[in-house]
Formats: sequence, structure tokens, C-alpha cells
Amino acid sequence: MDFRAIAKEVLEVEAKELLNACNNLDSKSFRDIIELIYSSDSRLIIIGVGKSGLIGAKMAATFASTGTPSFFIHPTDAMHGDLGMICKDDIALVISYSGESEEIINIMPHLKRLCKKIITMTKNKNSTISKMGDYFIDISVSKEACPLNVAPTSSTTLTLVLGDALAICLMKRRGFKEDDFALFHPGGSLGKRLFVKIKDLMQTSNIPIISKDTTMKDAIIVMTNGKLGSVLIAESNKLVGILSDGDLRRAIIRDDFSLEQKAINFATLNPKVCNDENILAYDVLRFIEDNKIQALVITDKDNSIRGLIHIHKLVEAGIK
Repeated sequence: MDFRAIAKEVLEVEAKELLNACNNLDSKSFRDIIELIYSSDSRLIIIGVGKSGLIGAKMAATFASTGTPSFFIHPTDAMHGDLGMICKDDIALVISYSGESEEIINIMPHLKRLCKKIITMTKNKNSTISKMGDYFIDISVSKEACPLNVAPTSSTTLTLVLGDALAICLMKRRGFKEDDFALFHPGGSLGKRLFVKIKDLMQTSNIPIISKDTTMKDAIIVMTNGKLGSVLIAESNKLVGILSDGDLRRAIIRDDFSLEQKAINFATLNPKVCNDENILAYDVLRFIEDNKIQALVITDKDNSIRGLIHIHKLVEAGIK
């Protein structure tokens, strides 16, 4: 059995249905729905059962994380108390491919009583559910990817993508920016990239620092105890240079090397620094990688040492 051919056929069938929906999208109706949700001061309540319910839960999560307050309610739970979660002027988005789901039909009168407007996503504008709604989004497909043309596949994919389209349109309508996204995603890798600043991660205490007169022997001891692979050379807390483990290896093979010589003679003078502790940690990681260094000193505008960040710390913090 050629499973690759089967997988290819599934992708082609679902892709075709998406293209058909793209060509048949009612632009005026879609625009009216965007403006309805955008102008609302309340929430978007998504309701669905079965596979549509699973898609609806994902849609609610996408809306909520991109600036449109939203949550999912299962119709059965709604009939047993969760209708109390709905506030006046909320907008309902009801999903049912057939448009005849009994569980949803049973709660439609209550939704009409509680909600400002109801948007339906079904395959038939004249279905029982869509006839009870105010706005309609067509999710009909000519063919499911299922070989029996029974299991929801193409239809659920289309529903999900149309939900994404709504969310993206609303993001653009609201002018939703990266900073807004970061506020809703402080814990994820994307949020960390947009939200975490270098001052939140940099080491500010127990920084390995030596003076300009420190010998290589003492510098190696401080470097070893510091466990950062580098030691800073400073005068009155102003950075003068850095002695890295790379500098140390290069120094050892020099003919004039001596443990009694001053470390500054083998150090990197005027090293690359960051003089803004409010810069994003993600940007610092890119700077470290681009310049092929392991650690970066954070200073103020007067070159006084504020902290130190090692590439390992950035990686451990999930900055990538």
C-alpha cells in the first residue's frame, strides 16, 4: 500500500476545498462579521459539539491570544449552568457542519435571548441553526478527505482555517503588534523573544572582575572560580578589557607568556559591550552569535559595569 500517495491525495483534496472556499468567500458578509466583533466591547463565545467543538476550542484560544476576548462553551454544559458565563452583548459563534445538531438547536433560543448577535458556521444557510442566527459563514465542502466521504476532514480543516482568517483580520483591524502579542504570551518561546529584556537575565553579582595590575596567575584563579570562561578587567568599575578562555589559550602558546605578567597584556581591550540593559534578550543572543563570543558585558552609557550575560544563560532561559 502506497501511504505516501494516500497522504498526498488527502493534502490535495483538502487544499482544493480551501481554494474553493477562498474563491466563494462572501466578502461583504465576512467584512460585516469582522466589524461586528471588532466594535463589540464584550466577548466572542464559541460553541460547537463533536469535531466542531474541538475546532471551536482551538479557535477560541487563537482569538483570545490575538486580542479578541473569547472562550469556548460546550452546548451540553451550557444547558447545565454554563449559560451563566454569557454576558449581555456577548457575540456567539456557533459551529455545526450539518446545521442540525440537536444539542445546539436546543440552546439557540437561549443564545438569542442572551447574546447581542449570533454568527453561524454551517454548510447550509437554510439549516435550522443558521436560520436562527444573524450572520452566516459557509463551511460546505464538496468532498471530505475520508475515503468514505464521511469522517469530518476537509470540512473541519476549512472551519479551522476560516477561524484563523477571522482572527488574523481582527488582528489587522485592531493594529495588533508584537508588543501586544508578548503581553499575552510571556511564558512561551515567542513571548520570551518579544518580552524578556536582558536586565531580567543578566548576572549582577559575583561577577569575576580583576584590576589592570592583576597577574595572569591570579586572573586564572578568578576566572576558574567565576565559572563563566571569562574575567573582566576594570578600573573604578569601568570596563577596560576582557580575558576570555580563548585569550588564555592563545597567551599560553606565546613565547613571552608568563604567569607573572599582567593579564591585561593578553586580554581583549575595548571589547564589544551592550550599554542598554533594556534591550531584548533575543537581540542580545543574536548579537552574541553574530560576533562569535560567549559572554557580553552590560554597561551603562559611561562604560560602568552593570552586569554580564553568558550565552548558556540565554539558552537555558528559552531564548532562541
